[in-house]
Amino acid sequence: MSLDVTAIKKDFPILDRDVHGGRLVYLDSANTSQKPRAVLDAMQEYYERSNANVHRGTYLIAEEATAALEGARAKVARFIGASAAREVVFTKNATEALNLVAKAWGRANLRAGDAVVLTELEHHANIVPWHQLHEELGIELRWLPVTAEGHVDLTDLDRLVDGAKVVSFAAMSNVLGTILPVERLVHAAHEAGAIAVVDASQHVPHLTTEVRAWGADFVAFTGHKMLGPTGIGVLWGTEEILESTPPFLTGGEMILNVTKEGFTTNELPWKFEAGTPPIAEAVGLGAAVDYLRGLGMEAVREHEVTLTSYALRTLHERFGDDVTVHGPCEPAERGGVLSFAYRDLHPHDLTQVFDEHGVCVRAGHHCAKPLMRVLGLAATARASLYVYNDEADVDALADAIGAAADFFAP
Repeated sequence: MSLDVTAIKKDFPILDRDVHGGRLVYLDSANTSQKPRAVLDAMQEYYERSNANVHRGTYLIAEEATAALEGARAKVARFIGASAAREVVFTKNATEALNLVAKAWGRANLRAGDAVVLTELEHHANIVPWHQLHEELGIELRWLPVTAEGHVDLTDLDRLVDGAKVVSFAAMSNVLGTILPVERLVHAAHEAGAIAVVDASQHVPHLTTEVRAWGADFVAFTGHKMLGPTGIGVLWGTEEILESTPPFLTGGEMILNVTKEGFTTNELPWKFEAGTPPIAEAVGLGAAVDYLRGLGMEAVREHEVTLTSYALRTLHERFGDDVTVHGPCEPAERGGVLSFAYRDLHPHDLTQVFDEHGVCVRAGHHCAKPLMRVLGLAATARASLYVYNDEADVDALADAIGAAADFFAP
């Protein structure tokens, strides 16, 4: 089943905007996705009809709010193949989820000299918390290198994970689009006696995700990259590891009982959800899950592979070696993320011209400075594709590159 992108575009009100006298061409979904009307309407309906705090009131709208929050949790659990909704913890974003793992599980279980294995293509959110534990506890950081083609080099995998306590990695690179062999990395971690932590922020919006099939211990992702609102993310963990992990933040909903002498924590998942949760955002995330399920994740993936192939072919045919697209050359081995350079033009100069043509593309290091240093780059321009993009959007990107070439021509 292929996506009807013409119909899908109509579901996104922002795509009706005119920008600088032309249509909006949004190619920055790896940064944040746009929101369909169904998500916007669900959040507005909550605020207009059921706005109340959850798990506390016995009146009608409070019960409705609680049902909406927990209903969204159940939708997310089914979407990612969790065994139970109680394995799904709502956080502010994936960054908070990864910090929860490092600061709550890590501080409780890691000691000086313990090793944590990362890859060179990680987002800062999956690097800096471990750096902090290196400073605080004296843990060791080991790195899986990246090949010239943009794949993680697994040649020394067994040696690098030997004796490690944690293997933490992205399921898909936000810079190169590289899809990592999640199950192999998880298996290697467990064989070495380590836990496996997966940053699935770029994976969940674009590919079918089955956390139990992966066999991971923790999986983190965010709502705003999967058609949902900002301000909500997810940490999934096995029930066993969540039960054994101390709370990250304290107060409010995470409390079961408090005395002058101490406190006891609430049951899962509320043990990790201190204070008032992002209720409207959870409702919006549930609506986003419904929308993606309606499209079908297999169709989403098929569309992106086809469109990525078209984009790679179009840029090569129009610009030849003047355009360098970093990462795997085979569309089936990558997501719809195109980090590229045009001649020696600075990415920020490129994207300023792009903006004049209504084309939204991110320029920068994409919160992955270690990877940029491996690539020998300061920054790239990054176009990222999603369900509401089509060949016309790719053509608009190519036209914008051509316009930038003309503008900066000597």
